[in-house]
Amino acid sequence: NYGPEEYSLFKYLLGLVLGVYEKEGETDSFDLTTAARSLDDAVSGKLSELLKISGPALKKGKNRIFYGLHEDFPCVAVVGLGKNNAGVCGSENWDTGKENIRAALSAGCRLLQDLEVSHVEVEACGDAQAAAEGAVLGLFQYDLLKTKKKTKVTTQLHGSDDVAGWEKGILYGEGQNLARLLMEGPANLITPTAFADTIEEKLAPYSERVTCHTKGKCWIVEQQMGAFLSVSKGSEEPPVFLELHYNGSPDKTQAPLLLVGKGITFDSGGISLKPPSGMDAMRADMGGAATVCAALVTAVALKLPINIIGLAPLCENMPSGKASKPGDVVTAKNGKTIQVDNTDAEGRLVLADALCYAHTFSPRAIVNAATLTGAMDVALGSAATGVFSNSDWLWERLHQASVVTGDRVWRMPLFQHYTRQVTDSQLADLNNVGSSRSGGACTAAAFLREFVTAPHWAHLDIAGVMGNKDEVPYLRKGMSGRPTRTLVEFAARLAQEA
Repeated sequence: NYGPEEYSLFKYLLGLVLGVYEKEGETDSFDLTTAARSLDDAVSGKLSELLKISGPALKKGKNRIFYGLHEDFPCVAVVGLGKNNAGVCGSENWDTGKENIRAALSAGCRLLQDLEVSHVEVEACGDAQAAAEGAVLGLFQYDLLKTKKKTKVTTQLHGSDDVAGWEKGILYGEGQNLARLLMEGPANLITPTAFADTIEEKLAPYSERVTCHTKGKCWIVEQQMGAFLSVSKGSEEPPVFLELHYNGSPDKTQAPLLLVGKGITFDSGGISLKPPSGMDAMRADMGGAATVCAALVTAVALKLPINIIGLAPLCENMPSGKASKPGDVVTAKNGKTIQVDNTDAEGRLVLADALCYAHTFSPRAIVNAATLTGAMDVALGSAATGVFSNSDWLWERLHQASVVTGDRVWRMPLFQHYTRQVTDSQLADLNNVGSSRSGGACTAAAFLREFVTAPHWAHLDIAGVMGNKDEVPYLRKGMSGRPTRTLVEFAARLAQEA
């Protein structure tokens, strides 16, 4: 519906991303994807010719851009997809083909974004969902508070009729980007109340299937959540307990999947104050709540036929005259007493009460996520989320989901060896830190297990995957929003089992 002059101006804002594969057994040759071959035919082989004369064959992760190749697309980015036969890799625990597509199309979209191209058509490369995820995740940039912003880019599927896969990938990517948005936001803007308001706003269009309850301090006191309250009392910001109910199953009596996320919107360490270097990153210490809530928002948007309840205990951990002191003893919702020897081990305290509350819904399974321990970062780095579970059934389903999304999980031990370290307390039933510095992620998980009676429970320690430097090529530097897509894929697969 554009006139000649308008179209002439508009078309220069259009771009196209196409892929090429490495040719088996030939180092300096390539195979065009179906969409790339179609465009090559339309321009009488000029794309193939340019690829041959512009340098060595495109390897995985490399890209080139061509101008004036096709009248409808002034800018065409061609990206290397690696080998065409890549699939699930047992040693890497992911689908290499899907990961290659995400990484390549993300790079192509960013290349065009840097040229201020505002609308990009993206080919599916044989997997429209992975293509959409790569595009959406790669284009995300937190610049809300900057005067100069990145060009906003809209994307569209090119040369494929798998619209359903593309739209699914868009929702998966947008879900992870919602978690990134919350995690990246400064703590003076993303307070417990502001966090809850943001999630409620995202869920408002789905009010017929979702109910949101934002519960304040009086309710938390009534519930006898002494561990949660002990963390929140050092801050001027009031605590919030966010409770989300999604009724997606046709069977209203179906037991819900419980998702629980640690929601420390800023963690100074409390009286056990953290060193100042890097403390600003503790604005993302509510990454568990961000990923859990974002996963629920995505499940709702996908209309998954499953009942899900999301719980997020939200507060700040700050030092003040009212703050908890090392050696204080607090009482959790289940009546167990806890000696708080380190106020910087606060995440397990807020989760303890939330996990107790989760059991009141007779859940099908409980999955909690938390940026819980620096020890997990030391153990696994950013390669995978550490999973501690009392259920082989639950672990297998989380693992299968992570292979598909490429946002990997790795199982960690829940030995009694670690339980003995947290039950060895001078003053109370439990100590919030282990008797040894070793195995810190494992003793934290053992502590949480003391508040779990459900047969299917998994604790996801996401401290190592909280941020991204350059480890995940389709994410820019910053907070990662991981493992939102794995949680969504897990829920989607569980829905099919119902």
